[in-house]
Amino acid sequence: MTDTGNEQPAIRVLVVDDQFLVRGGLVALLRAAPGMEVAGEAADGAEAVALAAKTHPDVVLMDIRMPGITGIEATERILAAAADPPPRILILTTFDLDEYVYGALRAGASGFLLKDAGPERLLAAVTAVHRGDALFAPAVTRRLVEAYTRTADGTAAGAEPPADLAALTTREVEVVRLVARGLTNAEAADRLFISEATVKTHLNRTMTKLGLASRAQVVVVAYETGLVTPGG
Repeated sequence: MTDTGNEQPAIRVLVVDDQFLVRGGLVALLRAAPGMEVAGEAADGAEAVALAAKTHPDVVLMDIRMPGITGIEATERILAAAADPPPRILILTTFDLDEYVYGALRAGASGFLLKDAGPERLLAAVTAVHRGDALFAPAVTRRLVEAYTRTADGTAAGAEPPADLAALTTREVEVVRLVARGLTNAEAADRLFISEATVKTHLNRTMTKLGLASRAQVVVVAYETGLVTPGG
C-alpha cells in the first residue's frame, strides 16, 4: 500500500508469534484493516530480529513468551539495531501482571496488549503506539509497573541501576512526572501552561539524555528512581 494524495501512509506491522493460528489470525486482521500493512511475520524471536532489520516496520506485534529468544531479548536486539526512527514494539501477552512484560517495557517496548483484547482494541493499540503521543492503556501500564517496583529500595529485583535523572532540567522532570502518571502531551501542556510541541520537545530530550526508546520506558524509569511512587 502506498501513500496517495493527502492520505497517511499505511502503518507497516511485523507480526511475531510462535503459534501459527494466532499469527495467522493477526496477519489476516491487519491485511483487512484500512491503513495497515503487514511488513512480515515471524515464528520466533530470532526470525523477528532478522525480519525487523530487513523490512524496517513501523510497529512490531511481539509475542512475549517464545522458545529460544524471548520477546524481551528480541525487543532489545531490534531496538539496538534499528535505524532512526526505531519501530514501536507492542507486546502481546496472555495476562497483564507479567514480569516478562515488565522486562519488555524496561527494554524499550512501547506498550502491551492482552491476546484476547479483540480486533478493534488491537488495531487501536497499533495506531496509538505508532502515534506515540500518549501511553496506551495508562492505568493498566501503571498497575504493571507498580507491581514490579515495590521493593525495599524502589528498584525492581534483579534490575540494573535506574537512570540518573541529574542530567534533566526542572521542566523535563515535570514532564516525566506527568507522562508517568499517564497524561497525554496535550494534557501535560495544559497542566504546565506550555505548548504541546514544547512538551514533546522536553520528552524527546529526556529520552535522548537517558537513552530511552519509548514512553513506557520513561514510566518505568520514573517509578524505579522514585520520581513517581506507587499509589502516588
